[in-house]
Amino acid sequence: MTSMKLVEFRNPEHPQRLAVETCPPGYVLVMDSRKSAIAASAGDILISRLMVRGVECVVTDGGFRDAMNIAELDIHSYHSRPSSPTNLTTNEAIDINVPIGCGDAPVFPGDILVGDDDSIIVIPAELADEAAAEALEMTAYEEFELTKVKTGSSIIGLYPATNEDYLLEFEQWRKDNAVYLQLEKLNLKVIVCHKKSFVAI
Repeated sequence: MTSMKLVEFRNPEHPQRLAVETCPPGYVLVMDSRKSAIAASAGDILISRLMVRGVECVVTDGGFRDAMNIAELDIHSYHSRPSSPTNLTTNEAIDINVPIGCGDAPVFPGDILVGDDDSIIVIPAELADEAAAEALEMTAYEEFELTKVKTGSSIIGLYPATNEDYLLEFEQWRKDNAVYLQLEKLNLKVIVCHKKSFVAI
């Protein structure tokens, strides 16, 4: 099995290598690792290469090697937990730019990814404008809610907004504070790399 693994690593057309070397600048590389972190989806060398090439973000529902180093890189990254074993222990990249599942979410090339310190979400491209508009309104209202709570207001009728008086107050608050909030989109395109398991005996 060792010799077979070395052959795979030497293959310049291997889908994992191709994904790292062809994912366009500004895009997000998403990997389907079947929610398994038994073996790593990638490590700091591959992710450093993506960073240097201008890739915006890398996402897996598995785990990363060298997670502490990756956290220091100037690239957004999301994984389920650190994982030390090399990827070919249980994973094998088989295709690029095809529909996948990542963390139970369907991901299609061209979908929108939005992330923060908590998580990352996938928005179908055709719903992006609608979702952005709704999220903008929700974010603005939550800023108002937080301001009210921090100054002593009860959450009853405020969170969630069930009291019409709070909604009217929110509209005035928004005008008075000239609140213009922006959603931070990690990217407008997605390139995906699908992985499946193989058995090493």
